[in-house]
Amino acid sequence: EPSATATRLITAAGGELNADTQRLVLPKKLVRKVLNGIQRKFSLSARGCLPHLQLAKHHVHVGTGGASPNIFDLPSRRYRNSKLADLFAAARIVDSLDHFHFFSRPVVARDIPDPLSLDINTAYASLLGTLKHVMVSASSVASVKAIASMCYAVAGSKQKFCDAPFLSLNINHAVPPLRFDPDACDVLIAAAQHGLPVMVNTFGQLGASSPVTLAGCIAQTTAETLAGMVIAYLAAPDVKAVFGPRPMVTDLRSGAMSGGSGEQALLTAGAVQMAQYYDLPSSTIAGATDSKMPDTQSGYEKCLAVSLAVQAGANLITQAGGTQASLMGLSLESLVIDNDMLGGILRAVSPIEVNPTTLSVDNISAVVNGPGHFLGESQTYARMNSDFLYPKIADRDSLEVWESSGSSELLVRAHDSIKTILSAPASLRIDPKTDSKIRNHFDIQLPYGA
Repeated sequence: EPSATATRLITAAGGELNADTQRLVLPKKLVRKVLNGIQRKFSLSARGCLPHLQLAKHHVHVGTGGASPNIFDLPSRRYRNSKLADLFAAARIVDSLDHFHFFSRPVVARDIPDPLSLDINTAYASLLGTLKHVMVSASSVASVKAIASMCYAVAGSKQKFCDAPFLSLNINHAVPPLRFDPDACDVLIAAAQHGLPVMVNTFGQLGASSPVTLAGCIAQTTAETLAGMVIAYLAAPDVKAVFGPRPMVTDLRSGAMSGGSGEQALLTAGAVQMAQYYDLPSSTIAGATDSKMPDTQSGYEKCLAVSLAVQAGANLITQAGGTQASLMGLSLESLVIDNDMLGGILRAVSPIEVNPTTLSVDNISAVVNGPGHFLGESQTYARMNSDFLYPKIADRDSLEVWESSGSSELLVRAHDSIKTILSAPASLRIDPKTDSKIRNHFDIQLPYGA
């Protein structure tokens, strides 16, 4: 079920629309041409002085995601429908957290029913709330044009945006097994032609919409994702396209998604290694815990999945923090908790510096023949901040200090941190003049000044 535009692109490049099956056939020669010609090792930009996201080997970046329809309310311990204000709040929180590198839409603004208005307001609220790279989605070509227009206005011109793109689109072009989504295909083409980086994503469900074997699921997902890369390249050979296999595990006892399982972590890593095989910039999901709130299950499932995706070499890991309930909900408290987790994971895979200074032979000799400990050494003092990552809200106090200070729980500390961030005046990340221009052109639902 390809769109007419996608069919024209592929058949003009040597593909074939089979008359009997109505399936597009992509010959090896065409796929190899795309793999030889498509851009690699590019960067996704941020605004301000924030570092760009370099998509090259050994560069890993983690962020939010999920487009969840619900948000967790800690005081009531219940979920409610998410709103545009929740999306803006999440963007503000992520903007303040060190270990989230990008902001991919974590919730859907369910108070905006019109798809075009939803897409426009989602992009606006995200850009208003954070300077970090933003990822959103588009439901139509009209949405692509509107989002691109907004980005050009924020950047100052189309050329400035294309030179340093600070927003990209998540696009699910395929409906496994081996079918296209015609509307999403046209969105993919339009995004590439407007200079928007594209996440070429494929979601197959192990044992449901893909084979039950891990190898079979990865093979099918790889083919579906490569088909999207071909379309993106044929639409615009200079496209910044990210290979995004996202195979998911189904609990075959119930049919529910099982994002926190060991099989999910292994499946994700295998799919990422296919991107490594093709030397393509990659994106995947890790951190889709099945737990409904930030608890022990949430922590160990997220840490397992994200750690394995990092070690497999994914360039971009979405849903790495904040999501709950198999991507059906977002917890703002989880964002703060998972920020500490992500910092620890990334620190654990950083290289160990080995040189005469760090081997510390002279230092060891002086201490062994002197005080017998390293606590007073100048090297210890100099490196206590440069070489160590200290958590923001995780507890490292002694038992006595913890008890005397009220025996606080992690979730309570996270909630207090959220209240502190959101009670401060919002740092609006679009300048007033541009903001006014955007509001005059689009129906923006967030109040001025938010």
